[in-house]
Amino acid sequence: MTQIKQLAPQDDFVGFYLLRELAIKQTNGTPQKDYFDIVLGDSSGQLSAKFWDVSTTDKETFFPMALVKVQGTAHTYREKLQIKISKMRLVIESDGVALTDFIRSAPIRPVDLIHTIKMVMASITDQEISTIVSFCVGKVEEKLMHYPAAKTHHHAYFAGLAYHMVRMLEIGEFLCKQRPFLNPDLMKAGIILHDIAKPEEMISQLGIVSEYSVQGKLIGHISMASNWITEAAIRSDIDLGSEKVLALQHLVLSHHNLGEWGSPVQPQTAEAVALHHIDAMDAKLQMVEDALDTTPETEEWTPFIRGLENKAVYRLKI
Repeated sequence: MTQIKQLAPQDDFVGFYLLRELAIKQTNGTPQKDYFDIVLGDSSGQLSAKFWDVSTTDKETFFPMALVKVQGTAHTYREKLQIKISKMRLVIESDGVALTDFIRSAPIRPVDLIHTIKMVMASITDQEISTIVSFCVGKVEEKLMHYPAAKTHHHAYFAGLAYHMVRMLEIGEFLCKQRPFLNPDLMKAGIILHDIAKPEEMISQLGIVSEYSVQGKLIGHISMASNWITEAAIRSDIDLGSEKVLALQHLVLSHHNLGEWGSPVQPQTAEAVALHHIDAMDAKLQMVEDALDTTPETEEWTPFIRGLENKAVYRLKI
């Protein structure tokens, strides 16, 4: 059976895959015909696919997050690899495959990621900052074991959010040693809190985001996390006007840097500037790593990466 990563243009193949996304659309011709616009995935990656001329039975049979056996052909469309499905059926018990076989996951066990995050939380020496961080993490602690960091851009897999946090904490630890003017407690807190509301922003199963929640659409994870900091301060009798609360709120509210990226303010403290660049560095390098990992080694260039201004990455032969 062929994995997504192994596919190349003009390949005819058969394999088992997860229907990560499925939408019914209509062709432009007359008369219009229904077809499935699909994203197929496995543990090696994902690809866009089309299943043409779907029947009423097909529309009642196939659904997102279903496992399917597919026969198809890979081809290039608008410089991107795509799949034309010729036959598709649901997986049956005798196929001997399970949903977890098709889920991408962080390269470190979730339990170890959470242990690392908790160890860092325990190392925060300022009691008020520690209290606020603990309160916010407590809201989503169970979901941190499996939630992705995003729907598509970066760390978009099982336990991706916790993995993103841990990688950022490693960078933050180095920077605090290199730049002693940075406050270590604020850096640790900012990294842990910057995306802490993501599990309430997205609806996810096994690391795959199917939709954004009502809160996610109307408020967003940045504002939610800032509200949680306020709530934590009120519940713990911490002065809302203190610079600690203000600093934590600013870290969260400014970490995307620009209004068009979701931040209502730009970074204006040393720790906020550092947090933004740590976040951007880890996210962008993960996009590159994921693109290289999910592109066949025979391909010199990855597909275009949206988070890198739609640039492809070249695989050096050094």
